[in-house]
Amino acid sequence: MYESMYGRMRVGIVHFKAFPGLETGVGPLVETLEKICADEFFTAIEVGWMKDYRVRNTARQLLDMSHLSVAYATQPCVLTNKLNLNSFDPQQRQLAINGVKNCVDEAYDLGAEVIRLIAGKDPGDAKRDEAKKLLVDSISQIMEYAKEEGDMKFTLKIFDRDIDKKCLIGHFVDALDVAKVLRPQYPNFGLLADLSHFPLLDEKPEEAIPLVKDYLVDFHVGNCVFRDRKHPAYGDIQPRFGVPGGDIDLAEVVDFFDVLRANGFFSKPYRPIVSAEVRPVLFGETSDIILANSKRVIRDAWALHCVRMEQSAGREGFKQAAE
Repeated sequence: MYESMYGRMRVGIVHFKAFPGLETGVGPLVETLEKICADEFFTAIEVGWMKDYRVRNTARQLLDMSHLSVAYATQPCVLTNKLNLNSFDPQQRQLAINGVKNCVDEAYDLGAEVIRLIAGKDPGDAKRDEAKKLLVDSISQIMEYAKEEGDMKFTLKIFDRDIDKKCLIGHFVDALDVAKVLRPQYPNFGLLADLSHFPLLDEKPEEAIPLVKDYLVDFHVGNCVFRDRKHPAYGDIQPRFGVPGGDIDLAEVVDFFDVLRANGFFSKPYRPIVSAEVRPVLFGETSDIILANSKRVIRDAWALHCVRMEQSAGREGFKQAAE
């Protein structure tokens, strides 16, 4: 029997990726946000840096009216300003902590329920353990600051380490190290896995997800290109699903849903936010078409995933009857 995906997850979109150019915190933020707020397909949205408090106020009104679940992503601010929460330079690390604290204020302004964090650059094998300790300390300071304003959840997003962003976190074993230290003191801390980053990390969801499943809370689905360095979407660019030369399309999203269900993520007392993180890259692509592409892939992937579950249950029932 077909099962509605909305009963198992909140379907989201990353606003500043679907509409490129918003990462700097300026631009047609409200106009593009209104398009998503008016689209009943989505039940969640991930927003980012909005420099002008008047824009944030208008955005908050739209988000409140829309009944969307809201996540706030710090990466537009962090990446634009080259902030590094695990910098070995105390001044640079403090600058990054202060910058993310400002993001916390913005997230509260926008009515967000969760804040997405990003680690700084990976320093290499010799200094990686020390960098993870600095990252843990920085995140602890940020989460303590957030306590003063209210009850906010945090997720650390797992990025690539060797190809594009080259972040400390990084491979799933490193994410696990950080989560193990932070979660006992901060039960509102978790991890976010992005389907588009698995090829960049040379890791497989069916192997990596079980490793950190006790700490994973939300997910991104997207595409990447990493085999052709001359491709305009090479690296962590998040092109549309099915882009020529890409690694993620409908079949991979179906498989990802299978892995998430196998690890209990569609049976939890809360519904995780599963957001598409894609953007127009190639000539002729528009945000509207990219949004439609994402909706079709998510909807079709869920339908095919449900068919698989039904067929699997049928085979198991037939096997039990035979026994």
